[in-house]
Amino acid sequence: MFKKILIANRGEIARRVILACRELGISTVAVYSEPDAAMPWVRLADEAYLLKGTSAVETYLNQEAIFRAARTADVDAIHPGYGFLSENPVFAAACAEHNLTFIGPKPQVIQFMGSKAQARELAVTCGVPVVPGLDGAGLSDVELADAVEAIAYPLLIKASAGGGGKGMRIVYSAAEFHDAVKLARGEALSSFGNDHILVERYLREIHHVEIQILGDQHGRVLHLFERDCSIQRRHQKIIEESPSPAISDDLRARMAEAAVSLATAAGYENAGTVEFIVDGSGSFYFLEMNTRLQVEHPVTELITGFDLAAWQIRIAAGEALPFTQDEIQRRGHALECRVYAEDPAQGFLPSTGVLTTYRPPSGPGVRIDDGVESGSEVTPYYDPMLAKVISWGQDRLEAVRKMERALRDMVVLGVTTNIPYLLSILGQEAFRSGNTTTNYLEQHMAGWVPGVPADEDVLLAAAIFEALQSGGRRARHQDVSEEVETRADPWNDQTSWRNVQGV
Repeated sequence: MFKKILIANRGEIARRVILACRELGISTVAVYSEPDAAMPWVRLADEAYLLKGTSAVETYLNQEAIFRAARTADVDAIHPGYGFLSENPVFAAACAEHNLTFIGPKPQVIQFMGSKAQARELAVTCGVPVVPGLDGAGLSDVELADAVEAIAYPLLIKASAGGGGKGMRIVYSAAEFHDAVKLARGEALSSFGNDHILVERYLREIHHVEIQILGDQHGRVLHLFERDCSIQRRHQKIIEESPSPAISDDLRARMAEAAVSLATAAGYENAGTVEFIVDGSGSFYFLEMNTRLQVEHPVTELITGFDLAAWQIRIAAGEALPFTQDEIQRRGHALECRVYAEDPAQGFLPSTGVLTTYRPPSGPGVRIDDGVESGSEVTPYYDPMLAKVISWGQDRLEAVRKMERALRDMVVLGVTTNIPYLLSILGQEAFRSGNTTTNYLEQHMAGWVPGVPADEDVLLAAAIFEALQSGGRRARHQDVSEEVETRADPWNDQTSWRNVQGV
């Protein structure tokens, strides 16, 4: 097993990996940008190193600075979390060149499955259903327009190397096609350095269902059931759950078998997710594979009891999966809501500022994955997600009710959040009945406005109380622009009474 791991990420996933390492007896090293210097996950790590700068390019995407920190801290491995460098095959290969273990799949697998075109070809070879479409590689815009005549409109154009909705366009008629292709190619090139696009039939009433898989270095690939991620805004998930309310046991089994077949054919190792779409007739189609841990992994952990972050580390260290597929059982229902610093009533405009009060919920069946605290500053430099609230119940209704209670108990002052928006979704009959297609927000939440805010005097009193409880916190800084003396922090906890050693 590794002795020390560097987490090349920030926020709640950095904290999540640090906690997994602690349970495995592994020392942890955090890296942080200047705006993140006072964040709680920085203090939680055994060591922390400053990456000079503010933007992601200067800091969390700066491979040279991250390897400098790894060398200074003398770590054995790097955990990339998700986002940033997690699906970068060049970074994964460079880890090996620096005698470090990359906690994830092999670089060549990341590169292969990161291409939607290549992944689609592999799916076809494995007999996994794909959406009718074609590969735009080597075709001019005119040739592509002629070729898609065989596919019924509407069409979906998407970047082969893309993700997160970038390089993606929906086209409803041939008159729109040329301009949409031009825009999609341009966005794909600027975002991913590659203008390779795919064109597929656009399916309207669909569910986004993904299968969690684990593969070890000894040839075994297993699945841990599915997650439904259909509630999305701008192709970004905001509510996820497991099991999916949209599929039958038979469909679940067939999708899981397809996911395992695809991952096995790819020679996949570590945690990964095979994503599908399911139409109204119950047919499913391969979408893509994410070669990393997913943001929504906690719902799988709650229904199966497996620590996915810990198993990522165990697999990377060479351990074999000691259980069979039949030994992986699911229990109950889990739900995750992503709490963002944003204003849904203003087009999901990000909200920045200092969290004057942050009080996460607790109680039976509620889990919080976060990377902030009262006094934390929400900056414009990174993703505005503050926390993930996860609930578990014996059935779906119980999980939803626990989530509603948790979100109402959560206090976040200083920035605007999407908590009222999430509560509105959960309270609708369409959601409670499981009618959660990917166009849910357009159908049911268009024109949404928040309700009456809480009493200002109560909020002010809460803010004053929290300010009195949380004074005196200071962050420690270690600059890895030069070789520096490392030290461990003997006061690793996150209470208000923690003493912070200055430098």
